[in-house]
Amino acid sequence: MKTVLASSSPRRAALLKQVNLRFMIDPSDIDENSGSHNSPSEMVQTLSSRKGRDVSSRHENSLIIAADTIVCLDDEILGKPADKQEAAIMLGRLSNNSHQVYTGVYVGRTNSESKIIGDFTFFERTNVTFSALSDREIDHYIDTGSPFDKAGGYGIQDDLGSLFVKKVEGDYYNVVGFPLNSFYQHLKKYMPRAQQSLFF
Repeated sequence: MKTVLASSSPRRAALLKQVNLRFMIDPSDIDENSGSHNSPSEMVQTLSSRKGRDVSSRHENSLIIAADTIVCLDDEILGKPADKQEAAIMLGRLSNNSHQVYTGVYVGRTNSESKIIGDFTFFERTNVTFSALSDREIDHYIDTGSPFDKAGGYGIQDDLGSLFVKKVEGDYYNVVGFPLNSFYQHLKKYMPRAQQSLFF
């Protein structure tokens, strides 16, 4: 059975490689901004499902994995900052405050005709608390260019953003971009044969 990651995120790919998963990458090109959603958890599950279903039509006899991650502060979704000013405002709001990271995951199996014969979705939520940031720290971080390709304007795993995180309540890997434990537990529950073939 072929495994397909429907994402271009290097962080998600690195996490799946970390657990020795062999997969190919085929990102979806759906419009992530379309549609309305009632909650962050519903939004990430809907978008991950749309990504997975879009890619599944191109792959027969495959396991499709898709995900979507958002950062929320006071019930407002913080996307990727468009410029330095927006990044500064975003990081200033995160400073000395707690926010939530939601990741929705879709997993589907296809048959020989690339039709979905089984799937599931779930979400994971993690609470992240920042220490107080000075204007100098924010400006320096923005000058590295790192905030512009990350939801919420920071990364926890591979740059200076890790210095700002005071506390993580929940799954650390969810903040990176893919909740490994929840993925494994859901796979074991809903697709035990796939779980065994992938990991044992």
